[in-house]
Amino acid sequence: MTNRFDHLPARRAIIDRRAIADALDALQAADTLALRLAATPVLRAALAAGRDEIARRLTESPSAGNEIAASYAFLTDQILRLVFDFTTQRLYPLSNPSAGERLTLAAVGGYGRGEMALHSDIDIAFLTPWKQAAWAEQVIESMLYTLWDLGLKVGHSSRSLDEMVRMANSDLTIRTALLEARYVWGDQPLYDEAARRFDTQVVAGTARAFVAEKLGERNARHERMGDSRYVVEPNLKEGKGGLRDLHALFWIGKYAYQVRDVGDLVERGLFTAQELKRFRKAENFLWAVRCHLHVLSRRAEDRLTFDVQSEIARRMRYADRPGKSAVERFMQHYFLIAKEVGDLTAIFLAHLDETFAAKGRRFGITLTGRKPRKLEGFVLDRGRLAAPSDGFFAEDPVRLLQMFALADLHALEIHPLTLRMAGRDAKMIDARVRADPEANRHFMHVLASKRDPERVLRTMNEAGIFGRFVPDFGRVVAQMQFDMYHHYTVDEHTLRAIGLLSRIERGLLEDQHPGAAKILEQVVCRRAVYVAVLLHDIAKGRGGDHSVLGADVARKLCPRFGMTPAETETVAWLVEQHLLMSAVAFKRDLSDFKTILDFAERVQSPERLRQLLLLTTVDIRAVGPGVWNDWKRQLLGTLFAGAEEVLRLGHQQRGRIERINLKQDELGAQLGWGRALFDVYRKRFPDSYWVAEGGDILARNARLIAAADAAEQPLSIETQPDASRGATLVTIYAADHPGLFYRIAGAIHLAGASIIDARIHTTRDGMAIDNLLVQDPFGKPFDDPMRLRRLETAIEDALANRSQLAAKLATKPSHRTRADAFVVAPNVLIDNKASNRYTVVEVNAHDRPALLHALAHALFQAKVTIRSAHVATYGTRAVDTFYLTDLIGDKIDGAARLRTLERLLLAAAGGKPIEEEAPRPKEKAKVSA
Repeated sequence: MTNRFDHLPARRAIIDRRAIADALDALQAADTLALRLAATPVLRAALAAGRDEIARRLTESPSAGNEIAASYAFLTDQILRLVFDFTTQRLYPLSNPSAGERLTLAAVGGYGRGEMALHSDIDIAFLTPWKQAAWAEQVIESMLYTLWDLGLKVGHSSRSLDEMVRMANSDLTIRTALLEARYVWGDQPLYDEAARRFDTQVVAGTARAFVAEKLGERNARHERMGDSRYVVEPNLKEGKGGLRDLHALFWIGKYAYQVRDVGDLVERGLFTAQELKRFRKAENFLWAVRCHLHVLSRRAEDRLTFDVQSEIARRMRYADRPGKSAVERFMQHYFLIAKEVGDLTAIFLAHLDETFAAKGRRFGITLTGRKPRKLEGFVLDRGRLAAPSDGFFAEDPVRLLQMFALADLHALEIHPLTLRMAGRDAKMIDARVRADPEANRHFMHVLASKRDPERVLRTMNEAGIFGRFVPDFGRVVAQMQFDMYHHYTVDEHTLRAIGLLSRIERGLLEDQHPGAAKILEQVVCRRAVYVAVLLHDIAKGRGGDHSVLGADVARKLCPRFGMTPAETETVAWLVEQHLLMSAVAFKRDLSDFKTILDFAERVQSPERLRQLLLLTTVDIRAVGPGVWNDWKRQLLGTLFAGAEEVLRLGHQQRGRIERINLKQDELGAQLGWGRALFDVYRKRFPDSYWVAEGGDILARNARLIAAADAAEQPLSIETQPDASRGATLVTIYAADHPGLFYRIAGAIHLAGASIIDARIHTTRDGMAIDNLLVQDPFGKPFDDPMRLRRLETAIEDALANRSQLAAKLATKPSHRTRADAFVVAPNVLIDNKASNRYTVVEVNAHDRPALLHALAHALFQAKVTIRSAHVATYGTRAVDTFYLTDLIGDKIDGAARLRTLERLLLAAAGGKPIEEEAPRPKEKAKVSA
């Protein structure tokens, strides 16, 4: 009998095995099958009652993870024992069993550890002494049917002892599962023999190979899961810093050091008592979260997705605090625990290196290079930077910063035991050390290094030194942002952004950011950019505008870092304005020259412009995979080029008419139509058309229009995937009429595409030429030929009124159910100063299918003309901007008119249904909305 669950309180309240056994003994039936079926309701009721009791305990003690996980395993043990006894004593009894008719039941894998969540798999092994007897086959088959009837998910194996040894030697997964084996019921001597043979015939002499294989398996798993413990929807079992990492430590300890309990790791010198306490704390927290997750999901779920994070935070009794919601506090705790797991892993691996690595070889990654001559008192331990004594940092805490500067200078890895010492002594970093000029020089050396600052800063953060030296950064360590836009915690996002800036500077990302390295070369003060990247999100979670608050932090920190007043002011400006460039590029019409002028007026200098472009680029890219694309790069490049020209030459140097004439001359030469024919074509378009479109699109439009006019086609649609823009250009040439754009937008959504930008034009003779950029749901060009044809057909049907557009849109399902976890209050901002010619309307709303269609429909109802539309999405928040005029081409004014416009857009943004109207052909005004 095992005593693994002796610590559980009131075990009989979970399940009273003796009482249930009595109830099973009282059952009577005509045959074996009927008797087995009669037992199922008794066992099912016991299982349900036990689960209810455990759920009650989880509600009362929501953080008791280890106890709850053990309770589920205890309940499973008792059910299995009941099934085993009932099957062997009532269904298939043996009056005089032979030596071969012996059977033992062992728990393996996670169940073998005595840890389970509600829907965890039940991994069991049936062991027989030799080849399986007929009686054993009957028992195993009957038990499995009973367990399946109870709704349990069982992973099972049935092997003889010889088969067990052979399979364990040939398969790492089986060997690992058997490493966790625990006797449950049956023939105890047979189990003991199996355990002895496993130790002597499988484990003995293979420890180093097992450790290497498990570490390789761990690294592959991390790579598969994203290789970061700071993704905001983590997998708490398989992800970096999750339960599996803790399990791997114990597996290695059990295999290599023959420990039987986690506490034995201290006796073996692998952990200190304090580190063991951290291990148990991390394990307890992760199991509590996993148990809550299984209860909420009603299935075996290990990914902590947005739609369950808030409810788990509530169940675990986290509360809102100023500037930080309950769910953000819960997730910050989660990521701090994941960091603890990483720290413990590094300590454990250091001991493995000492024990198993051959001379000159280690399990970790060795950074090769010339052996440095000057180590300022530090030493080299098998190629790793190490402290010479236990009190080295206490003698001079500035050495805690110096160590990382040396690691960067000489491209060295720091010894894990030295990092352990540094983490212990981090508390010695006080106000005196933070103000020390030498300590700050060391820090700036690392931050603005031309080598690999991300690697060293990440190590500094893992050791806890970063947050102690820069307490403002310490406040955002492990802090998540509860939205679907940001993929990482604030500190992880910041470190990735610094790494991206460094790789751009070293020319490693030239294919993705052409010219960016040259722009950084032109920056007069490169370290100001690095500091701005470090500080741009430093004030998140403080309950105010993090850009403004972050600028205040910059003004405080930069002088301490040794920066001049001019550098300090530059960094403060960059932090305060770090969202400016993306907001203008993605939400404003860059063909409207006032947009460029207003932006240039706020930037004021080419130096700031270059710095802001670099900060904006790495900030967007570091948000997460798939957020950066060619279209965003092109928009930022267009804004940068326009503003640079203004800042260099002044806006009077190249007037609007000159730029239009230049574009027209270039197009005329490209088309080769002849002067008279081209003059007729040129005069059909207003000046805004020539300013808005690039030369390649002007040429495509001209050829499409010429072919359509020659063929007298009432509607022409052209689709052209454009890799340079990361999207597909969809051009529609048709007679202009009210409601044109909202019908097109609805049709494009029905075809499975999303509009990311729209340029809408009306010729002087009443034709509409609309250029739309669309992408597929993954942010890529919409380029499959069949889908493109379906898109064209959908637009044709919508404009010809051949389809019930509103009804089809209403029934098209959303593919983003997790978005329901977030609330975005609709907001409409109307600005009559942003453009000289247009009323600019910005709509913020919860992103949903066909939102753009609904907003365009509302503008149709408001009887306004859309001149251009710009679509930006930040996770679940959609920001759609429209440049509008009234029906005669003027700005929209009048309080009543603006209130009506706002009311209609708010209703559409909030998802209120709008009845579709038929086109009104008698209306004289030409409206392209």
